[in-house]
Amino acid sequence: MQTVSFRPTTKHMAKELRKQEALEYHAKGRPGKIEVVPTKEAKTQRDLSLAYSPGVAEPCKEIAANPDDIYKYTSKGNLVAVISNGTAVLGLGNIGPHASKPVMEGKGVLFKIFADIDVFDIEIDETDPDKFVEIVKSLEPTFGGINLEDIKAPECFYIERKLKEKCNIPVMHDDQHGTAIISSAALLNALELQRKKIDKVRFVVNGAGAAAMACIKLYERLGARPSNFMVFDKDGILFQGRPDIDELKHRFCVDAKLKDYTLAKAMKDADVFIGLSVGNVVTPDMIKTMARNPIVFALANPDPEITYPEATAVRKDLIMATGRSDYPNQVNNVLGFPYIFRGALDVRAKHINEEMKLAAVHALAELAKSPVPDIVNLAYNEKTITFGPTYIIPKPIDPRLLATVAPAVAKAAIESQVARTSIKDWDAYTIELNRRLGLDNQLSRVIGNKARKDPKRILFADAENVKILKTAQLVYDEKVGYPILLGDEAKIRKIADMNGIDLDDMPIINPKADDMEEVRRQFGDRYFEKRQRRGVNKYEAYKVMKDRIHFGCMMLETGEVDCMISGLSRNYPETIKPAIEIIGTEPGVKKIAGMYLLFTRRGPLFLADTTVNFNPTSEELADITLMVAKEVRHFNITPRVAMLSYSNFGSSDSPEAKLVRQAREIVKQKDNSLICDGEIQGILAFNKEILKDNYPFTELLNGEVNTLIFPNLAAGNIAYNLLQEVGGADSIGPILLGLNKPVHVLQLGSSVRSIFNMCVIAVVDAQSKTKSNTPEEVKKSRWWKRNTKS
Repeated sequence: MQTVSFRPTTKHMAKELRKQEALEYHAKGRPGKIEVVPTKEAKTQRDLSLAYSPGVAEPCKEIAANPDDIYKYTSKGNLVAVISNGTAVLGLGNIGPHASKPVMEGKGVLFKIFADIDVFDIEIDETDPDKFVEIVKSLEPTFGGINLEDIKAPECFYIERKLKEKCNIPVMHDDQHGTAIISSAALLNALELQRKKIDKVRFVVNGAGAAAMACIKLYERLGARPSNFMVFDKDGILFQGRPDIDELKHRFCVDAKLKDYTLAKAMKDADVFIGLSVGNVVTPDMIKTMARNPIVFALANPDPEITYPEATAVRKDLIMATGRSDYPNQVNNVLGFPYIFRGALDVRAKHINEEMKLAAVHALAELAKSPVPDIVNLAYNEKTITFGPTYIIPKPIDPRLLATVAPAVAKAAIESQVARTSIKDWDAYTIELNRRLGLDNQLSRVIGNKARKDPKRILFADAENVKILKTAQLVYDEKVGYPILLGDEAKIRKIADMNGIDLDDMPIINPKADDMEEVRRQFGDRYFEKRQRRGVNKYEAYKVMKDRIHFGCMMLETGEVDCMISGLSRNYPETIKPAIEIIGTEPGVKKIAGMYLLFTRRGPLFLADTTVNFNPTSEELADITLMVAKEVRHFNITPRVAMLSYSNFGSSDSPEAKLVRQAREIVKQKDNSLICDGEIQGILAFNKEILKDNYPFTELLNGEVNTLIFPNLAAGNIAYNLLQEVGGADSIGPILLGLNKPVHVLQLGSSVRSIFNMCVIAVVDAQSKTKSNTPEEVKKSRWWKRNTKS
């Protein structure tokens, strides 16, 4: 029997699998992606009588007497309507209001994640522009702002203009202005690097839709001259006298004698190319003819007008941006709309005017020039990202965006007199913005992004399980790693077929198979060499290599894989013991430990020891603390450690309290720079007011606590389970600390999502311990070579 093999699958099957995954994502549990959550207590009869009748009458009276009190007593000030009629959904066209709802819900998710703005998505079954305007205008009392989305041109221009005239809340059509704002910031920085003046450069713009015209208008506000533009649409160049040209486009038309200009001819000696059209319409030869130090923004999605490699291959003096995340300088609307609305809402702006848009442009441009936070460098696997040709616009995960763009927009609203209220303490406002969102989603995105930058070979030791196979497919599709499956091939194939799982490009290895005898012998010899004086004889060393865990650990030890995931069908000790025996611990580590990462509203929380050491001594607890602190730093986060107990700073002399107190002393002896204090009760670790009043000496007043060390396994295990199940915190873990190479043991009942999260952590961990491998290098290994022969 051949045990290492691939089975080719069609592109259609892969597409169907992705389709099914997307449908399951939207349908599972509560359908859709958003819900309404009360912000006040609503548990008792008294609560309900305040929330509704009769108590609700009081704020109603106040608002009737003073309409601006609606911002004081309701959610209006943090509520945005995402409104569409579904006539121009990106990539799908005119699919109507019903089919556009998933997109609008998704937009709402982005508002919440990036700027803590609540959203109601509203899909309107109306294509008449005037009727649409009247419907939206009638909704004004409910919302603090309106985001128009996926409305076709030219109606979108009229609708936005009319709503701005009629409404006294911010209205913005993001499809137009989002790209304009982000690309303008990138353009300013590109021009600076290329040493060109915006009023001197010649533009070629391919595309004349809503986004393209908004870009041109904003570039003009920045100093570009209308006479320096050549604009093309699907029918050719815009020229004076062309019958289908509207008033907006007329200002950017060339003389009629140039009406026969092609895109290729226009590109000759052009300084800037802006593409908002379709993919692959620009050739390398066109790029070659551009002026010295050219700028190319190929923003069509998913395929740009010309790819980044094609363009940069023919012009080394080029600065280029695209709409794609896999190339430098991504022009992404998420850099703009959440923060623009945040600033507008926080001063109760009546409009989003040109001054506010320009403020966002300049804030984004300046942010790209300032030193990049470590967490961004971590996400992109860069030592230091610096302002230059491949970094002219901030990364979407930059944590400074909210506290940079929103204040700039708010200040512009105040200065241009469209704000209803002012902000007196800008420093306090910045702190409030930073506190609005924990680092949870951000850290999760950073870890995932970092994993994709350098995928690793992930060994799944329990592959005869549908959850593992679904995760392996997800790992492969998301380009996080290269899955290798251990188990009986026939069983694995059967499970995959029954569940529509694509195992293409995944080696399947059965350690028990006859043709694995030579590999088992090689691994057995290595294992015997390690354990021969620790109670293992040669026969046992060979025999145990039929076990997937031992076989997998040997693959990891010999460098044939980079990390291993196991435990879903095994108990914890069955996996940990072989890992310790074969892989061993890091230098200086006496005992390994288990850590959980919980994503909470406060930000990420690291908890240990939650899975390994039952009753550690003070020395062992100190070592666990130092291991966890090292891992936290690995995420580019400064650890702030609370060592927990039922006692506070010596209030009890019990053995348990003394143990934690002594452990903290040992920690400080070994690393005095670590922010670490205890023993302390859990509630006090997060209550700075009580700490400041009663324990002003504690180091925990220096920043927010993000690491909790428990006195024993029972306390840690109970705590993380309660936080996860009752508190609703998402988690990754258990993360094993102290092993020479990444081995992670799954908990009973782990979901596909939690297994995938563990894979991401394993890959990130492996990146610091193994060299990078290209896909071609990976497939030169004996498992892929062996497969190729089949």
